[in-house]
Amino acid sequence: MARKRALPFDPIEEASRQWGRRWGAVEQMRAVTSLMRAQQIVIGELDDILRKHGLTFARFEALVLLTFSRRGSLPLGKMGERLQVHPTSVTSIVRRLEAAGLVTRTPHPDDGRAILCEITPAGRELVERATNDLVAADFALSGLTDEQLKMLWSVLEPLRHNAGDFS
Repeated sequence: MARKRALPFDPIEEASRQWGRRWGAVEQMRAVTSLMRAQQIVIGELDDILRKHGLTFARFEALVLLTFSRRGSLPLGKMGERLQVHPTSVTSIVRRLEAAGLVTRTPHPDDGRAILCEITPAGRELVERATNDLVAADFALSGLTDEQLKMLWSVLEPLRHNAGDFS
């Protein structure tokens, strides 16, 4: 990701100073604004890394999910649950992966209403190459220590739990 010129001040810190003059919840505003900016930075860098493989992070996640499955295939509904996305999004992701020859869609042998998505050998090969690039780039989280990464996960886990991501 191309670096732009850094500002001579932290705009989130300045916003929190201004915010505090008018409203409460300064720490919440600062935290959520920082979280959203960090998400923009990370997604931008991940997309730059994955673009050369013809993938987005969402498509990469779908391929990895299929790689982790015992048979290399899952029903579309189960993919949506595990990826935590709307069924329409899964369908769109799978269609694009299928068009690229990375997955196939077939009727489920035991459930006439369901469609199975199966990763192809080309999809498995691409997952390996793309994963190697992501690992080499520290998943766009370079600059954080292992301890900070563990802390980040532990700080975000209760938020995800309270939102109903898992029980």
